[in-house]
Amino acid sequence: MDAQTLLQLLQDGGLTVYPLGVGSVIVVSIVIERWWRFRGIEESTRALTHSTVDALVARDVETAKTLCEKAGTSVGDIYLEAMRWKNIQLEDLERVMATSRQEAVSGLGRGVWLIGTIGSLAPYVGLFGTVVGIIRAFQDMAEHGAGGFEVVAAGISEALVATAAGLFVAIMALFFFNILQVRTTAISKTYARSCERFIQALLYVESSEGDTGTEA
Repeated sequence: MDAQTLLQLLQDGGLTVYPLGVGSVIVVSIVIERWWRFRGIEESTRALTHSTVDALVARDVETAKTLCEKAGTSVGDIYLEAMRWKNIQLEDLERVMATSRQEAVSGLGRGVWLIGTIGSLAPYVGLFGTVVGIIRAFQDMAEHGAGGFEVVAAGISEALVATAAGLFVAIMALFFFNILQVRTTAISKTYARSCERFIQALLYVESSEGDTGTEA
């Protein structure tokens, strides 16, 4: 099927093809933007965590802060927020980091809900076009006073194209929606594991400072 034939089919689909086309453009735009945003985020999180934990284990808090500031990432901001708090209970520190982590994860899902919405609505938009095409076919039969394929061909074509377009957009949107959801969940788990390691290192620094103060 060449491009001209495909364009002709879309034109035969009637007005419902246009909102489906807009929806597909929105889906592709969000997918590209989110995929670029997710690119390398897990690797950079692990690398920053490793270097920051090493600095904390060496009791070099200033270097740890500098690494987080230079990283310019969400997990770096989470670590900086945690290092602002001094001498607090473990439960309180975990809640502080959990809140910051939830804010970072919610930012990862920006726009993903719209893909799911388009995927859910696209079949109904296609169904609406199907009904409109069938109505048009019956109107053509009524105007000509007779049946036959030539009379109803335009309406049937509109109905079938609208159905196919709606299903295509729905399948595409839901496919990418699930992929982005899986990626968001994976990144969220990486954040959680990295924060656990960071908390352990931070507690080690504070306990070491306490031991030093006691000996003095």
